[in-house]
Amino acid sequence: MEIQLPANKKVYFASDFHLGVPDPAASREREKLLLQWFDQIEADAAHIFLVGDIFDFWFEYKHVIPKGYTRVLGRLASLRDKGIGISVFIGNHDMWMDGYFEDELDIPVYYEPQTFTIGSKRFYIGHGDGLGPGDHGYKFLKKVFRNPVCRWLFSAIHPSWGIALANYFSRKSRAATGQELEHFLGEENEWLAIYSKEVLQKEHFDYFIFGHRHLPLDIQLKDNSRYINLGDWINYFSYAEFDGRKVDLRFFTEAGKKAADQASKIS
Repeated sequence: MEIQLPANKKVYFASDFHLGVPDPAASREREKLLLQWFDQIEADAAHIFLVGDIFDFWFEYKHVIPKGYTRVLGRLASLRDKGIGISVFIGNHDMWMDGYFEDELDIPVYYEPQTFTIGSKRFYIGHGDGLGPGDHGYKFLKKVFRNPVCRWLFSAIHPSWGIALANYFSRKSRAATGQELEHFLGEENEWLAIYSKEVLQKEHFDYFIFGHRHLPLDIQLKDNSRYINLGDWINYFSYAEFDGRKVDLRFFTEAGKKAADQASKIS
């Protein structure tokens, strides 16, 4: 897919907002920062990629979507109405999308990594869950959760019970894996960097853009290829921007940058 980049315009990438956690008050404050970021980039944004886990949980019943997030959803609609392109990728926490973004917001949703040509550069973009070596347990669960029969069975649960149940397991998952995601493992052990190198053996891309890892990373793979992990908006408030020449990893808050500097040290 090709995206045109007019002069003096940029493409932005962000992921892992996890709106909804750890509680409504904290989530609302994070949502306010996200809206401020949208305000900041609106003037020069040609396209915005939201690369998974916008929400900590999302399930579209036939006539129901999760309560909340009205400000963000309305702002996305406003940006689209102004002609700014937006692409959304599902993550492992919000994989159960089913037409709402496309029909109501005019925003395409992608379920697998996609390739894009933006200007003169080639991009490989995806959330990143289930890619690379290891993590066989999650890869099996991903197939189960994405199975249409399992989705239909979950939809039969009343939303009050279904959403509460999903939020419970989401919190359990974060308690089990959250600490693991906070430290740089070394380039040779970063599974998305390993995956990117495997892809490069078959086809060239200038940039691999992923989320999921919850740690801002910029790793040189070859002289003309880089792996960028977008971090998150829980601890780091990080994002990436492409100006037609190169991708830069940036931070919306100074506190987020300081946290990233500390976490990027090999533990």
